[in-house]
Formats: sequence, C-alpha cells, structure tokens
Amino acid sequence: MAIMRYDPWSTLRQIQSDLDRMFGQRGMMTAGEGENAESAGQWLPAVDISEDDKAYHIHADLPGVAPEDIEISMDQGVLSIKGSRESESTESEEGWKRVERARGTFYRRFALPESVDADNIAARSRNGVLEITVPKKVAPPAQRIEVKSE
Repeated sequence: MAIMRYDPWSTLRQIQSDLDRMFGQRGMMTAGEGENAESAGQWLPAVDISEDDKAYHIHADLPGVAPEDIEISMDQGVLSIKGSRESESTESEEGWKRVERARGTFYRRFALPESVDADNIAARSRNGVLEITVPKKVAPPAQRIEVKSE
C-alpha cells in the first residue's frame, strides 16, 4: 500500500491553476516548491499520473513538441520534464483574431517515492502525448526472525 501525503491546499492550487489557465495568466502556485512561474517555464502541459502494481505512469500532453525538444531527468527522487514548443511565424495579414495555444518553454517536476527504479525509466512520445513509465523496485519479502527462549 502506498503512503499518500495529505495536502490541504491541493484543491486551492487546482482552482488557481484552472483560473490561471482560463485567463491566460501564470500563477505563483503552479510551479514546484521554491520556484516561481518564470523559472518553471512559460506554460504547463496537462499531466495525468497513474499507478499500478509494477510502475507509475505519467502522460503529458505535448502536441507540437518534437521528442528531441524534451529533456527528462531524475535527481534525488524528483522527476523533471523540460522542453519547448516554438512559436510559428504569424503574419499580421493572416487575420488572427485569437491565439490560445501556449508557446515557449515548459518545466514540470514530480516528487516520487524512494521505491522507484530510477535506472529503468522509459519514455516515448506518441501522437503528441509523452508517456513516461517509472518502474517500482521489487521489494524483498519480509524476513521472519525467530525468537529464541532462554
């Protein structure tokens, strides 16, 4: 059974993130701890995280981002995803009325438990979705210790 940390502010952060996304702003609460939005990137891709018996699965929506423009690293239990989506050249005579697709750099960080196998993390990009599989270490079975009487 995995231990989950209770975060009483997660709902407030989600509301702030939704409002920021709706109004096109970057809030201070969307970045990782100790970071502000500028150091975290210019936009935040949507991410789904799931878990099964063997691994954690992270799916990030990165349409228009080439696999060679994505950098994934694992350091001290923190998985980092960095990259960029470049702006297409837009001419003013094209008649643009609204531009909602985010451009520029992105940076996401995820704290993972110590039970992950950092040496065997796998990632692939398919149809604009980055899929990262973080396998869990195989835990040795509990050892029974015999109590001797004197």
